Amino acid sequence: MMPPNSLSISCLAKIILSWRRLRKSGKHAAAAAKIETIEPEPEMELSIPPHFRCPISLDLIKDPVTVSTGITYDRESIEKWTESGNRTCPVTKQQLRNLDQIPNHAIRKMIQSWCVENRALGVERIPTPRIPITRSDVSDLCSKISSSTVRGGHKKCGELVEKSRRWVKESERNRKCLAEGGAGDVLATAFEFFASISSNEYEDLLAIILSTLPSFFPLTEESKSKLSSDQSIRCMSWFLTREDLSSRQNSVLLLKELISSNPRNVNKLLLPIKGIEQSLSNIVKLQFCPKATKASLTLIYHIIWSSGDDKISTWFANAGFVSSLLELIVDSERSVCEKAIAVLDKICGTKDGKEMVLDHALTMPVMVKKLLRVSATVSELSVSVIWKLCKDDDRWCVEAIKLGCFQKLLVVLQVGCGGKTKEKATELLKMMNQYRGKLECFDSSMNYDNLKKPSF
Repeated sequence: MMPPNSLSISCLAKIILSWRRLRKSGKHAAAAAKIETIEPEPEMELSIPPHFRCPISLDLIKDPVTVSTGITYDRESIEKWTESGNRTCPVTKQQLRNLDQIPNHAIRKMIQSWCVENRALGVERIPTPRIPITRSDVSDLCSKISSSTVRGGHKKCGELVEKSRRWVKESERNRKCLAEGGAGDVLATAFEFFASISSNEYEDLLAIILSTLPSFFPLTEESKSKLSSDQSIRCMSWFLTREDLSSRQNSVLLLKELISSNPRNVNKLLLPIKGIEQSLSNIVKLQFCPKATKASLTLIYHIIWSSGDDKISTWFANAGFVSSLLELIVDSERSVCEKAIAVLDKICGTKDGKEMVLDHALTMPVMVKKLLRVSATVSELSVSVIWKLCKDDDRWCVEAIKLGCFQKLLVVLQVGCGGKTKEKATELLKMMNQYRGKLECFDSSMNYDNLKKPSF
């Protein structure tokens, strides 16, 4: 007889009942063979009723809405359809008289009841969807925030900003509606106003605004104008020094957004900030958020590039910052690695900066390791760093050869690279060639399998 744990409960109950009956009749021995052949009942496969499926996605409808043709769809699916420029009903092919979407509460309740009935089969009840906000809702909210700002009502303003943040979190549709309604401009205006009075006194309100503004990237020119004022920049730089990591993250993201369209704004916005180097380097060292790390590296790169002051490059070479960069280059994903090595390349552009970079024993091994490993950009930047380290000091040239740099540079030229990188790689090969015959070259990490020509 099959073990009980391999049978369904209903099947096992039938076997027990049959066995008892047979035992009473004295025929259990003769029927034993028949019982052994009883198979478990196959589990029923749950099928979603056709009228519960969205005609577009064919999935269970979560937020049913009815369009002007009388057909019900899932809100997310029909919104994607109309946002793509379609003005016809996907089912009837009729022209939509308007884009209004009326919630179908009847079908929603039917779907929820069906989910509850089939809960034992693993079906989860869909939550009752929130009604999306309208342009009128956004206009009313923005008007109230502006009014509270003018009156200096920071408590009421904070409640309204928190409401806008909740709306943003509810759905992408809400976020777009707020952005199109000018919520970002209103929040930027409120931030500038309260920052001009006191960052300390209105810290909570300003922090809430900071956390909401990134939802409206890319910012409008009006928002950038308000956030680029002296009062706003001072407030954001103040938040960069606070213990609250969330405020640090949002501040650095906003500063990056302000210079993204015009890097020349660095001279106006960032260089005058006292202690900006320390604040940004601390974010890189902590690595508490990939977005904040990338934004900080971008700002540091532009600061070094725009300042033209060797002292700034030398400062970033101090205080363990180079160690943090090397750690990011080794362990981070591609975009972070590219930004970190770009900053390292800039630091190596000065004599003092280069000397401090060379004080780290892992600098050359990491640079050689990254050749042909991550991306074309990383390879070009690695060649640039190696060239800067080797061109005035034969010791580093010899170390690079021992690490297998000569062979990798040959491959860099073979697979293709930019003009400047080609010049630097060729010069490095000439410098290394005079030592190559005297050294035993090795490269335990080189792997030419599946090597493909990158697109530059």
